[in-house]
Amino acid sequence: MRSFSLNSFGLARLRWVSVLLLAIALATAGCNALPRGFKSIDITGAGYAKAFELRDGDGKSRKLSDFQGKVVLLFFGFTQCPDVCPTALTRAAAVKKQLGADGEKLAVIFVTIDPERDTPSILKEYTAAFDPSFIGLSGDLKATAETAAAFRIFYAKVPTGASYTMDHTASSYVYDRTGALRLAVPHNLNSDALAADIRLLLKPN
Repeated sequence: MRSFSLNSFGLARLRWVSVLLLAIALATAGCNALPRGFKSIDITGAGYAKAFELRDGDGKSRKLSDFQGKVVLLFFGFTQCPDVCPTALTRAAAVKKQLGADGEKLAVIFVTIDPERDTPSILKEYTAAFDPSFIGLSGDLKATAETAAAFRIFYAKVPTGASYTMDHTASSYVYDRTGALRLAVPHNLNSDALAADIRLLLKPN
């Protein structure tokens, strides 16, 4: 798998931006962000990150609403990411395994912020390397920018000699089975804690 290295400043900036965005998310959730026993940040009631329309590895148009009935774990990244993205997807694979039979009720979606290099076929191969059920989604540059803005995702190109890497938000989102945004997941949250959060969302109301 091809990768580029982020220098320590770039990685530190990426993580700082993620912490800042998570703090903003918590603030904007307001009174709905009361403790419910989650290890992630509860942003129930947040008024953003509600919809997308992108294409999957087979070129099929996919919407967030397509996944209602499942808990959705959503992450933005790029396939040449050397650290944050593979760590997040490895954690997602561990969570699905820890859920046992309930793992079939979890949809993991990876949205690229680098559509110039991440073609649908590359995304499909990349996500399948972590779990065959994981779905990679992409759009053109305009759709990518609009989706990232709607989901409050930061990303930016960082030149690396003749090529580039990407800085981007390192946190993930979790939606409940009705399609409502519930959690912002810090990058450093471990799989045990995330699996516990998803089990709470899978419980009948």
